[in-house]
Amino acid sequence: MVRSFEDLDPDEDMPRLTISLSASTHRALKEASARQGRSMGAIIEESLDLRGVRPIDTARDIVARARAQARLETDEAAAVAVRETRLHREGR
Repeated sequence: MVRSFEDLDPDEDMPRLTISLSASTHRALKEASARQGRSMGAIIEESLDLRGVRPIDTARDIVARARAQARLETDEAAAVAVRETRLHREGR
């Protein structure tokens, strides 16, 4: 389930992170934020999600669902999940 930055509960404890970007990347992020009417944090959050940066529980849930649907043993389901994740990250 993809949640956007704007969907997060403002009362929820949200850790802060400081990152360093090149001037051109920072400028591009600010421009994209203004064009899209979204915060820079929302764009970064979405980008991380699209790159597969998720808590391990999410990965375990994916494997469990794949295993249930395919009726695979745990090791077989994990192998399929790893293979599919690699293919997805490689753009195949």
